[in-house]
Amino acid sequence: MSDLSDKAKDFANSDKGEQATDPGLGKAADAADKATGGSHGDQIDKAEHAADDKIGQ
Repeated sequence: MSDLSDKAKDFANSDKGEQATDPGLGKAADAADKATGGSHGDQIDKAEHAADDKIGQ
């Protein structure tokens, strides 16, 4: 199972993985912003960028 986890981490840290994860993070942030009525936009943006830094290059 750890081999699969390592492969997923390697993929997420590749250019191809970055292209795949960025739209997903953007959609999640948009959904969170919509769910909160836009009242927590700054916090949602910070969380989106922190997540992107963790799983991106």
